[in-house]
Amino acid sequence: MPSADWPAPPVSGGVDATVPLPGSKSLTNRYLVVAALASGPSLIHRPLRSRDTLLMAAALRALGATIDEVGDNGADWWVAPATLDAPAAVDCGLAGTVMRFLPAVAALNQGRVAFDGDAQARVRPMGRLLDALSALGASVDSGGRGTLPFAIDGTGRMPGGSVVMDASASSQYVSALLLSGARYEQGVTVHHDGKPIPSQPHIDMTMEVLRDAGAIVDDTEANTWVVEPSELSGLDVAVEPDLSNAGPFLAAALVTGGRVTVPGWPQHTTQAGDAMRDILDAMGADVVLSREGLTVSGGSGVTGIDADLHDASELTPVVAALAALADSPSVIRGVAHIRGHETDRLAALARELTALGGQVSETEDGLKIHPSPLRAGVWHTYADHRMVMAGAVLGLAVPGIVVEDVETVAKTLPTFTTLWDDLVGTAT
Repeated sequence: MPSADWPAPPVSGGVDATVPLPGSKSLTNRYLVVAALASGPSLIHRPLRSRDTLLMAAALRALGATIDEVGDNGADWWVAPATLDAPAAVDCGLAGTVMRFLPAVAALNQGRVAFDGDAQARVRPMGRLLDALSALGASVDSGGRGTLPFAIDGTGRMPGGSVVMDASASSQYVSALLLSGARYEQGVTVHHDGKPIPSQPHIDMTMEVLRDAGAIVDDTEANTWVVEPSELSGLDVAVEPDLSNAGPFLAAALVTGGRVTVPGWPQHTTQAGDAMRDILDAMGADVVLSREGLTVSGGSGVTGIDADLHDASELTPVVAALAALADSPSVIRGVAHIRGHETDRLAALARELTALGGQVSETEDGLKIHPSPLRAGVWHTYADHRMVMAGAVLGLAVPGIVVEDVETVAKTLPTFTTLWDDLVGTAT
């Protein structure tokens, strides 16, 4: 990884590249949790290795799971279920999947499991999930904060049952309870009561992963999810490419008037990043999905967009960068909840784009972006991997942008700058 300050490389012509991407973080961490709770070993092919997934693997090892590298060059992970029989400490880093998925696992452990993470993680909301776990029978010691640090005092069993929860701050609250619910004595039924849940595709992904493991699940009733008590079978699964991480590379085709192919793009997927296909099409790209993958070609420029990204909010930083380079105004809506992500993403994007000369205003649930000439400057990232990616996209068209703290992109894509330099090197 390069130094902390990374000059985002500009290009003067169209890129022409095929960019193979590693696996999905969201799928990798869900597979790991289910494998740790299964009745037998699992094989996970081509998992993502990034800060978030390595933190998840380390936490599950602390809970007694075995995770070994196998296959060609250790590309796959063999997972033996967690023993859940001793006190443990979990470092969450800044990984929402770790800090939210694993307390529900820890409730099954025999002994105290202490959770903490990065300074930024200590402001991410957890209270509603911890309250739901308490209602299902867990012993939670959070000091009334509703944030990290906290501890779960497990007794080796969880009653489970039915719980009503407001999950409008994060779909991860629902996924957390569902992933462990089959191991609870009464299973788990989650009723959402509140504003619409963001990132619904991530809950769909959780249900699909549970079905892969043989869980008995039901999501036919709106805002209600049921997981019956049962054994989970070991998995033998391949991890799809991370479609959200594909966003900046595909955006580069549109910005430069070039062409980018991401191989292995699934024909059917629960990944929210699949929405990038329609977004890029609306912003002026030619988008083709074939057996070879997804190919995006740019044309005469970038068109502004009015987009509701409620179900694909992780795409907001890259879409905002595209909007700042467009030939007409854009509105991004439905993403109020990303104020509670790695950073307040709406405030960060408004601040950074304005500092470069953009005209950006925050709304109640998003951003309004009026394109104007941008200038060189430092792009601050706030320990947020998606902000790094947005800065790289802007740098294609605006010489002199320096992305601060580029190493934070290792959260989901440690090889990002290498892949980006290879992409830029194809420009003609």
